[in-house]
Amino acid sequence: MRTRPRTAAITLSVAALAASLAACGGGGSAEAGGSSPAPSTATGPAISLSDVCPSTVVVQTDWNPEADHGHLYQLLGPSPSIDASQKSVTGDLYANGRPTGVKLQIRAGGPAIGYSTVSAQMSQDKSITLGYVSTDEAIEFSGNMPTTAVFAENDKSPMMIMWDPKTYPGVATIKDLGAKLQANGGVVRYFNGAAYMSYLTAAAYLPAGVLDGSYDGAPAKFVTAKGKDAQQGFATAEPYVYQNEIAAWGKPLKFQLVADTGWSPYPETMSVRTADLASLSPCLKKLVPVMQQADVDFMRNPAATNDLIVKLVQAYNNGWTYDAEVGKAAVTQMKELKIATDGSTGHVGAMDDKRVSELITVAAPIFGKSGGHVKTGLAAGDLVTNQFLDPKIGLGW
Repeated sequence: MRTRPRTAAITLSVAALAASLAACGGGGSAEAGGSSPAPSTATGPAISLSDVCPSTVVVQTDWNPEADHGHLYQLLGPSPSIDASQKSVTGDLYANGRPTGVKLQIRAGGPAIGYSTVSAQMSQDKSITLGYVSTDEAIEFSGNMPTTAVFAENDKSPMMIMWDPKTYPGVATIKDLGAKLQANGGVVRYFNGAAYMSYLTAAAYLPAGVLDGSYDGAPAKFVTAKGKDAQQGFATAEPYVYQNEIAAWGKPLKFQLVADTGWSPYPETMSVRTADLASLSPCLKKLVPVMQQADVDFMRNPAATNDLIVKLVQAYNNGWTYDAEVGKAAVTQMKELKIATDGSTGHVGAMDDKRVSELITVAAPIFGKSGGHVKTGLAAGDLVTNQFLDPKIGLGW
């Protein structure tokens, strides 16, 4: 899951080291400055959602606007309305360069919802149509706040462990890193309570003695350790930001994705409350392929949507900083690290039942020990469905 741990970036390049990217903006509502992710001319046939979908499709994200969410902001038509006080943006939902007859409202998560999980937010607020729920979060709350994923915009989570390659030359994996940290008296700093860290220790990737759950999102401890310590992060943000926007560090990092160790949730899947799956199915049958195409369009040409994302970050003005260069670097990482792919199916958005089942096997006992609410007899089919995907829509790489 990505809510509390994603706080890492809120102070990434800020006051602790006086290397901030100044966020600006104000309150109230405003137009998004004419920026439009949607093309100004039609690129395909008109698609109407008004007969099957809510008049406003409401999507709850798990964090502030960022390029990792680009597929979603790509759906907004020209000049959407920004509500800075509510940390949301609303506009016509576009497909193929045309309005679909319904609105789209995208709500920020993380600090905007008090760092609540999206599962909890969806449980409390029935106006939410879809929310970002990573597979591990869906497992944890499958017994009391069940959700079903209908589209995975990314195939792999960007969550990573990063380290200084000069201090630890030759280290290529988290498992290699663990032994070197132990020998050098270093630690891997992370947000306390992260379930993937329990997995990494139980699976012998990291010795328990190198864990430090004191990470607060600021870069100060990592920088002042001068390479001795490692740290959690996101491959779509920290490698670029630490090298290019934190002057006190200013050099490359090495990392491995946690997903490559066996803890591999589908990140931020577009999910509905399981109880609403049947009633929303007519809408999802038409909407999910639209989301697939938006994902493809964003990954191929992200500039306009990234510009909108930066404008939203500035308007929300809540301490999170993000610029177009970080967004550009994020898209590059999503391609190069195969975070965004067509998977094994040849089309974007599919989720593999075997992979989900394997995650249930390793994650359910961990959540059971930490007070989770895992459904008895939980199976992959309880958490994901590919029934609404169009197999003809893919990224092509």
